[in-house]
Amino acid sequence: MTELTIQASLLEALESEQYDRVSKLLTTLHPSEIADLLESLPARSREILWGLIEPGQEGNVLSHAQDAVRTGLLELMQPEQVADATIGLATDDAADILQDLPDEVIDSVLLSMDAQNRARVSAILSYPEDTAGGLMNIDVVSVRADVPLDVVCRYLRQLGKLPEHTDSLMVVDRQSQYMGTVGEIMQTGMAILATTPDHEVARIFAQRDLISAAVVDEQDKLLGRITVDDVVDVIQDSAEQAVMNMAGLGEDDMFAPVLFSARRRAIWLAINLLTAFLASWVIGRFENTIEQLVALAVLMPIVASMGGNAGIQTLTIAVRGLALGQLSKANAPSLLLKEFAVGALNGVIWACVVALIAVIWFGKIALGIVIGVAMIVNLLTAAVAGAVIPMLLKKAGVDPAIASGVLLTAVTDVVGFMTFLGLATIFLMP
Repeated sequence: MTELTIQASLLEALESEQYDRVSKLLTTLHPSEIADLLESLPARSREILWGLIEPGQEGNVLSHAQDAVRTGLLELMQPEQVADATIGLATDDAADILQDLPDEVIDSVLLSMDAQNRARVSAILSYPEDTAGGLMNIDVVSVRADVPLDVVCRYLRQLGKLPEHTDSLMVVDRQSQYMGTVGEIMQTGMAILATTPDHEVARIFAQRDLISAAVVDEQDKLLGRITVDDVVDVIQDSAEQAVMNMAGLGEDDMFAPVLFSARRRAIWLAINLLTAFLASWVIGRFENTIEQLVALAVLMPIVASMGGNAGIQTLTIAVRGLALGQLSKANAPSLLLKEFAVGALNGVIWACVVALIAVIWFGKIALGIVIGVAMIVNLLTAAVAGAVIPMLLKKAGVDPAIASGVLLTAVTDVVGFMTFLGLATIFLMP
């Protein structure tokens, strides 16, 4: 059965209240698949399905659910139920779940845990969620460098089962300072500072092809480890967030309450409306010109559209460079120069094409020259704006993925209309 087939079967069973059939279907699914299905269901069906999940599976399902969906499910649970759901989970997964709760509820859940689990989870919760400390798992096997190999072997046999994704042993000194790892031989291992942002952790793992890495504090004391499965989650979350941010949505559940979704989207629609009025105001300043030359009204959208599309291309490169840490003050001038050259080349090429079409269409050479020049100016402006706007927003502490598109559209529309209509007023009006 494919996921879509299972989803259709579950919806059918839920609607017909065949809950035994739903429970049977759930037993065939992995917790991550159940989490995906919960995300695809409307609120009422989601709540019913959640009530049919075995209590022993709740924690695993929550650990795989999208943050917005997980928050809604946690609101249906009492602190004692949340504490029970985290039993048996990896410490980092348990911490991820608790981080979506209000502080007072977190305290209640921690008090419901046994002392050992409370201490382990609290160690991770002391770091922000989007740092290496928030990602780490403190279930780590460490040995001292001065301990003989036969003693290490006896220690491992006593442990019986190693933590999941253990590919090496962490080597520490008497003060628990990290020294390296033991695979087949002692070697210097990668250590990541606990305060390192999660996107930087993902970059390090990708560059060095790591399976796991030690997490240390400022004194190089071993705190835990990060494994590749945690990094995959970071990469996936970042990709999803980038797509949502480009539309100004942030984290939004597909079936979030109508008022909640409408409120979040209204902010960016309002900003977009203001920029649209600005562009309209510019057009209004040339009302007499447009009335006398109807061709301008026909050709105006072409200038703005070409500038907007060219700007988005540059914008995407700049936002990606900022997200990956590849774009900085040092190489920004080089990017700006390169994108300006690309804008100039494309501007000349497409200005010639559009100018030729305008001349053939309306039979006015002067009109073709005007729109051609306007096209070049707007594509050059788009190239500069697409590179500069994300960097300025980043410096101001605003996520470039959220706000850049709205500002870029405003710039290319205003410059495009003003240049085209201004040149037409100067050179085409009698």
